[in-house]
Amino acid sequence: MSANYLVSTARFIHTRHHLERLSRMKSIRHVMMRSLTPLRRQLLPMPPREALLPQDELVDEEICPGYDSTKFYPANPGELLANRYQILVKVGWGTSSTVWLARDMRGHEEEPESVVTLKITNTNPNQDAAQDECQIEDHIANTDPSHRGYALFRPNVDSFEVTGPKGSHLCLAYEPMREPFWHFQRRFTDRLIPLPIIKTYILFLLAGLDYLHTGCRVVHTDLKLENIMVSFEDPSVLGDFLNSQLDQPIQYKIDSTGRYIYRSHSDFGSVRNIRRILPKIVDFGGSIKFDREEEWGIYPIQPDHYRAPEVILGCGWKTSADIWNLGILLWDLIQGEELFCQIHDTQGNYQAKAHLAEMIALLGHPPPELVTTFHSMPEYQWPEPAKTADGEAYDSAEQYFGGPFFDHNGKFLHEDLIPDRNLADTLPSLEETERESFLSFAKMMLAWLPEERKTARELMEHPFLQRPKKHRNDFIPR
Repeated sequence: MSANYLVSTARFIHTRHHLERLSRMKSIRHVMMRSLTPLRRQLLPMPPREALLPQDELVDEEICPGYDSTKFYPANPGELLANRYQILVKVGWGTSSTVWLARDMRGHEEEPESVVTLKITNTNPNQDAAQDECQIEDHIANTDPSHRGYALFRPNVDSFEVTGPKGSHLCLAYEPMREPFWHFQRRFTDRLIPLPIIKTYILFLLAGLDYLHTGCRVVHTDLKLENIMVSFEDPSVLGDFLNSQLDQPIQYKIDSTGRYIYRSHSDFGSVRNIRRILPKIVDFGGSIKFDREEEWGIYPIQPDHYRAPEVILGCGWKTSADIWNLGILLWDLIQGEELFCQIHDTQGNYQAKAHLAEMIALLGHPPPELVTTFHSMPEYQWPEPAKTADGEAYDSAEQYFGGPFFDHNGKFLHEDLIPDRNLADTLPSLEETERESFLSFAKMMLAWLPEERKTARELMEHPFLQRPKKHRNDFIPR
């Protein structure tokens, strides 16, 4: 499979969706539900709230640390928001939002149903972060729709605010997606998706990062399986799910504040046609936009497991941090396991020194240039302190991550933590020829020096991702 094939495929996917957006004045990309079409412009009757859950049972967002019911919008199935979206089924939740499927009531009666995913954010202090996320997504959606990677994202297609008992809540409308990638993996034996499919998905993700980095000058900073979602293979999957949910009593409880908490449902059933599934990069809550090429970031970013060495060492980071992030994520995609095994202590606390030790075991010692930059950075304190998960504030990366890590001769200070591991042994699922090709590919992403990492566009041409012409159409999402 070549990059040119991806270009034509991605452009086809994008053109289809973009024409829909233009014809409906950038309204929601819709999902057909023919069985509901006659009820257009009429509120659907909701099933009865008969399945009362035990009061002492924690439901969905209630399990989040620091949970505060008053910060969540008290959404209810059947409710109409912004005089446009009828809430149907809760499909997700998090520390700062709940997620619902909703009908878009706008349009003509003869048009098919439009269904969106609504993310209803909490009240302040999360509101500013939600607004920033909305702005980043608007930037991604409007920068260059002709780019081959444009279709590999899911920016919001509408945003509005609703007022709750304790303030306003930003609502973001999205194209509905089937499930996060980690859930998709569970559909395969030992979570191992066939390699031809994974290669296709990696190629698509690289096309997306190429658009994000070169077209938008945005660093995602949070690439992980939870933030890669897969599309519906057929509109009927979503229609069947909704019809099934609307036939069942709603499961709920009432908390001490009087707020109704509904149990989420997000199992859309077996995959009907894997060739039509497309991965998309989502969640831009932590993304950073650079206005100029020479700009770089300094504050801690990325999930612990995927954190790039320049972030830990406080050397400054750019879009190449995403390349490292995706390079580590390849093990999750191909092997179904994380690459690093010892980055947390027995209490689950992140240990940067152990993380660096494992990098050294698998990739060799860092070059002197990186250590020299590391030693020069303590002269530059952060403009504002950054807080760790336990609330402690620090002025530099060395303090934040528990350094120093190297002495002035470049020697690693924690050599006793370096495990006896080999990178080639971390891929038992690959045959020798494929393993060698993959390691060549991965090492181009996992260079210690950020400037030595290949760009997303360059990586798309690596032989590991190429496939014989006679097989190029196998497993390609259409």
